Amino acid sequence: MARKRVTAVIKLQIQAGKATPAPPIGPALGQHGVNIMAFCKEYNERTSSREGFIIPAEITVYHDRSYTFIIKQPPVSDLLRRTLGIDKGSGAPRREKVGILTREQLYDVARSKMKDLNARDIDSAAAIVAGTARSMGVDVESEQQ
Repeated sequence: MARKRVTAVIKLQIQAGKATPAPPIGPALGQHGVNIMAFCKEYNERTSSREGFIIPAEITVYHDRSYTFIIKQPPVSDLLRRTLGIDKGSGAPRREKVGILTREQLYDVARSKMKDLNARDIDSAAAIVAGTARSMGVDVESEQQ
């Protein structure tokens, strides 16, 4: 089978089950000649079970205007917000703390995000998640000991 020539790789973060042809999806796909409605319909079907999450999609557009896409795990910040039950991170993360992340919660988030992270083992993934938590103004319990 001959390989198709890749024209573009587009990365978007879209609400699960709520893709519409409006910006940012429409302009991003339209400039490459992709059928926007077909993408929105397929994305909504594949992500309907994760309603409410932000689900990143990596869309590969080929020379003949066909496309394939993969969906990834929600961003770490979104997973942390849901785990801690907060609306958003702190505007001043060093001064204002918005929550405390326990060691168990840290490793749960790291396990769920492991395949999308650039980490070899769960401890490395937990360190990445802890860094994101600190930048959001969340104290990490394992660091306080």
